Amino acid sequence: MAVGETFTPSQQRHVEQSLTTAMRETSLHFSVFVGDVDGEAREVAERLHAALGPRAPEAVLLLVAPGARQLEVVTGQAARHRVSDRACALATLSMTTAFVGGDLTGGIVTGVRMLADAAGPEPNR
Repeated sequence: MAVGETFTPSQQRHVEQSLTTAMRETSLHFSVFVGDVDGEAREVAERLHAALGPRAPEAVLLLVAPGARQLEVVTGQAARHRVSDRACALATLSMTTAFVGGDLTGGIVTGVRMLADAAGPEPNR
């Protein structure tokens, strides 16, 4: 997670705990990038997702650019079978609502939780 000076240590731990829990419960790889982006947010998010290398197919990446008021969710090929576009849209709506209310940390944690719930446990578990 790239956070710069966006979070306090406590907030960062809270976000990291939500990512750890989501990964443990789903066996998907969740990651969050928070910060300014140079260029189109979707293109940056897709590049960051691709940079996950062998983990990319099972990855869900959230890009949050608070200054630009942009939010993107990118799912890998395997993750996409478990996290629908509808689930991503609902999570994005919840995150955006929290962000508008000034709760960056809560919005991210809620979004990660919603995406993990949508994915459910790893098949064959």
